[in-house]
Amino acid sequence: MPGRLFRTHELAFRTQYAELKERVMAAGSLLPGTPGSLALRSGTGHSYWYRVFYSVPGKVSETLVCKQDDEPALAAMREQIEFHGWVARQVSFLRKLGFQIADKLTARVLVELHNRSVLNPDLALVGTLAYMAWSNELGAIAASARTLDVDLARRQTLKLASPLSLLETVQATNLPFSAVPGLPSTAPSTSIKLPGVQGLRVDILAPGKTLGAVMRLPELDWAAQSVPFYDYLLEELHPGALLAGGHCVPIRLPQAARLAWHKLYASTQRKGFPEKASKDRQQALVLGALVAESEPHLLTEAFKQAPSRMTNPIRTLAKSLMTHAGAHPELMEILGTCLAR
Repeated sequence: MPGRLFRTHELAFRTQYAELKERVMAAGSLLPGTPGSLALRSGTGHSYWYRVFYSVPGKVSETLVCKQDDEPALAAMREQIEFHGWVARQVSFLRKLGFQIADKLTARVLVELHNRSVLNPDLALVGTLAYMAWSNELGAIAASARTLDVDLARRQTLKLASPLSLLETVQATNLPFSAVPGLPSTAPSTSIKLPGVQGLRVDILAPGKTLGAVMRLPELDWAAQSVPFYDYLLEELHPGALLAGGHCVPIRLPQAARLAWHKLYASTQRKGFPEKASKDRQQALVLGALVAESEPHLLTEAFKQAPSRMTNPIRTLAKSLMTHAGAHPELMEILGTCLAR
């Protein structure tokens, strides 16, 4: 019989994560990069305080804080630096305990999007990053995940204070992001990427009947790729957080049960990509087992609410899923009931 799909963090560590998330979600804007330090610069007869920090790995940056004698502004920045230093220490400690942590480049992108209110209630983090966030949320120690993609999903028009450019927002990270040319060349770009084969990629996805169809997003001056059954996936988003670099970034997540079922469906559509299909199934099983052991009714209800055109392909995986879920009787029972023909 296969071993368990995950272990569970001790309650004290789960509580520590919950406190970190709660404090960050109430903090407002986040400082990009490392917490940094304050430096006084003098020049044209006046002195100014600057925050000196690493905006991206290996790149030192400075931002103006205030005039030398502006004590309230200086005190506020000192407090922010102290808070973000505390956050970075908490994230470092949680990393050692086995929590899922995304890389610094992902952190830089998400912090910029958060500070510009792009990560609002109508935009969800999906894909492997969503799996990582839910693993932490549910207290699981599981196989670590790594991804070169930041996948965000929009269910409906984003309610922004004013339209903005997604490309310009991502480029404000001071990382060399550029638009990936569309195919054919006349098609609008739907991806933003760093140079190189291993360069981080940012994609916006949206519900649609045809996989990969292009949809305009006027509020972001951008375009998205459509994914079948994302309207199901993105219903009733959950407020969560992603640990990345030295940050904890507030995000919205699909419901864990719906994410598990949709990942199983997605694995059946990975034609020619067996490794990605296997990764989708593994992540779905971990999430499914976590939900099944805490709130099994959510997994059953999520299956019932899914369209049959989505669930029918999942039924072809029943035998394999039951084998891999062997150490989790609660999940096996749900799989046996839901996937029975």
